[in-house]
Amino acid sequence: MAWLHRKGAGDAHEADHGTDEAASPEAAPGPDRTVSARGPWDVSEATHMLTHEGPAAGVVDLGSLLVQLREGLDLRLQVDEASGAVLAALVVGEDGMLELRAFAAARNEDLWTDVRREIAADTAQRGGTATEREGVFGPELYCEVQVQLEDGSVGVQPSRIIGWNGPRWFLRGALLGRPAMEPDAAGPWEDVFAAVAVRRGDVAMPPGEALPIQLPPEALRVE
Repeated sequence: MAWLHRKGAGDAHEADHGTDEAASPEAAPGPDRTVSARGPWDVSEATHMLTHEGPAAGVVDLGSLLVQLREGLDLRLQVDEASGAVLAALVVGEDGMLELRAFAAARNEDLWTDVRREIAADTAQRGGTATEREGVFGPELYCEVQVQLEDGSVGVQPSRIIGWNGPRWFLRGALLGRPAMEPDAAGPWEDVFAAVAVRRGDVAMPPGEALPIQLPPEALRVE
């Protein structure tokens, strides 16, 4: 797991392994529009997130994802220790987490419908349940699977899976913890999801292939 955090005024971001401390980056004020009237955006629409010098204040550029954090939330990166590849961006708070991943899609393709079927089938194979319902971003899934807890007992892990079809890309978010179980507590994470901009790029990719996530140029990777 890599952690991205702001050290202080004038310091660069750092990403490191094996630490449990992270300070929230400076958060830009949230848009005044409602969730349904916002994004997620295509990078071509995200002029408010980029300047001539780079990302706007409070925005982290991860290559395929531009993430704008809100106060009290941190950004961490899930890294494959074997390959060093970044697998997902994790927005973390005291009582929950939002996992962000973007995928290539064909132009005007409804990849989210197929992904919901795949997630529901995978959840059922693992002995869990997946219930489709309508949410602020349209159809979503509420999933529950059994997991082994640290004390050896068996518990239930709930998750709420949200998705958004963009032009030649698809953005998936997985809410864990309290935001997955209590809609009233999900607002900050929903705001982050709605503010994400996706940079698809021009490289030909098969539908469903994950868009690469990169460390920001100013980030320092510590082994």
